[in-house]
Amino acid sequence: MVMALCNTVVPIKSNDGTISYKAQSQDEEALVNAASNLNMLLTSKDSSGIAEICFNGSKFYYEVLDVLEFTSDRKRMSIVVKEVKSGKFLLLTKGADEAIFPRSCPGEQTKTYLEAVEMYSHLGLRTLCLGCRDLEEDEYKEWSKKFQDASCSLDNREHKIAEVCNSLEQGIHILGITAIEDRLQDGVPETIKLLRKAGINVWMLTGDKQTTAIQIGLLCNLITPESKGQLLSINGKTEDDILQSLERALTIMKTALERKDLAFVLDGWALEIILKRSLESFTKLAMMSRTAICCRMTPLQKAQLVGILKSSGSLTLAIGDGGNDVRMIQEANVGVGISGREGLQAARAADYSIGKFKFLRRLILVHGRYSYNRTAFISQYSFYKSLLICFIQILFSFSSGLSGTSIFNSISLMAYNVFYTSLPVMTIIFDKDISEATVLRYPQILLYSQAGRLLNRSTFAEWFGRSLYHAFVVFLITINAYADEKSDMEELSMVALSGCIWLQAFVVTLDTNSFTCPQITLIWGNFVAFYMINLILSAVPTLQMHTVMWHLCNQPSYWITMALIVAAGMGPVLALRYLRNVYRPSAIDVLQQIEQTDGHAQAPGNLESSTGTYLDYLLTDLRRNKSSIHQPLLSDSASSR
Repeated sequence: MVMALCNTVVPIKSNDGTISYKAQSQDEEALVNAASNLNMLLTSKDSSGIAEICFNGSKFYYEVLDVLEFTSDRKRMSIVVKEVKSGKFLLLTKGADEAIFPRSCPGEQTKTYLEAVEMYSHLGLRTLCLGCRDLEEDEYKEWSKKFQDASCSLDNREHKIAEVCNSLEQGIHILGITAIEDRLQDGVPETIKLLRKAGINVWMLTGDKQTTAIQIGLLCNLITPESKGQLLSINGKTEDDILQSLERALTIMKTALERKDLAFVLDGWALEIILKRSLESFTKLAMMSRTAICCRMTPLQKAQLVGILKSSGSLTLAIGDGGNDVRMIQEANVGVGISGREGLQAARAADYSIGKFKFLRRLILVHGRYSYNRTAFISQYSFYKSLLICFIQILFSFSSGLSGTSIFNSISLMAYNVFYTSLPVMTIIFDKDISEATVLRYPQILLYSQAGRLLNRSTFAEWFGRSLYHAFVVFLITINAYADEKSDMEELSMVALSGCIWLQAFVVTLDTNSFTCPQITLIWGNFVAFYMINLILSAVPTLQMHTVMWHLCNQPSYWITMALIVAAGMGPVLALRYLRNVYRPSAIDVLQQIEQTDGHAQAPGNLESSTGTYLDYLLTDLRRNKSSIHQPLLSDSASSR
């Protein structure tokens, strides 16, 4: 009867007479369905609070008088019902064992129930303790008045409600223990394994019992068995015991980190004590541990843990599927909500919403990595193309005696960023340096992003140097080819601008890894559009550019000048890139070579065997030096969690 009544489930009867249940919690739905399988069927609930129970063909009616709602602090839910036929008042309760057993009747034997809870927990099942209590009518009326007063209070209402509820939830008769299997979604173990290979530290923050959480951690590859790893428990009967276990875990973590896959486990009570008395030691332990299991966590404690990791310099991603995960999701740098049967609270509060946990690997390893690569290129290329035209103007200022004359006219300066160079760079949204299959096969390649290998001070300096070199190439070749008495200023300006457009087209092409029809169209279509626009402008008599482009296009010397600019500008860049790929290839270069050989992530045996050792060395070196070689420009820390 407790399983059928103590909930907020709404029964829905279809036209054919079958009954289905609509519940906010999957646990409540499971309990009601289990009760119906045991012939205790919840058939209806009306707006007046009357619930109909059908048991072995007999119907019983109960009036739901009050609902003592579940909270993360109370860890239990109760309802007060009145049996319509007899007028008997009952308190029905369900909740965590540590919330129910201390409130049981004095002298009641709970050993059997405790053994059942422990047994179910070792099986990875989520346990609930069920109980009930008979109420006298006068007792209920007196309590109900206090409950209404607390509910209407404007000052500290939640605390007052909790106190009133606690006063009634005493002397409970224990009825039994339920165990619910919270099955892992498909692909969870594989996803966690890939994320850990990618250098991401994975923590589990849950409200389940410690034993249940550990079993789930083993099932989903979060922690390794004792033969290969070690799980450090931070607990104790007193505050001093907890602090001693914390220091012991920190010492073991420092000395045995390289020999075993270490993780630690603690509960909400231990965390509360640690945050008050030893936050610094816990932060050190958190930074050293790749895995942790935090059980019996309240929503506030989940958010506090995420905040601790953020304050220590780590980038955090929080993923959850329930309303108790909302605070944690909002606190993290990136929040991911799983939309499903638990509701949409987490999904609506998150930055990203996915349907299943396994989609997280594509979100991070594929889309996240591609997004980082494209952002790195676009941000640095934007500086490059702007610096290129600025350096040319600076060089012209020195050659013109600092006269203040601009080498480019106003139309060219406006169109350069708006029309001539904006579309080609957008082709990067289609670019993929390596295929998705290769990324998922070698998740360690994400360490390039974590270490800021594509966007850091050295890469920015490289783009800065390239823009300065290209400015010298364009300016010197243009000046020597057209700075004579036969050329006017507009021709000199158009030749220099054309050189910039030619170079930026080849730069975008060179830095593109995969070519598609939209990319080819945007890069070289924009190149053709540059000449079409200027040929049209040259046909307007009122503009200073009148006949300039028509005149230049008819000169062989113009096309020879463009060829010299491209050869001088891109020749050294191509040579340096070739030497780097041959003598010091990166892990990405090796993976691209494997793909190009066979067109897939799987390479022929001879090539993969010859490059496999070097590739393993590069990927291992990435993990070892991810936070010491390059510091990314877009964040304060290279570490990721």
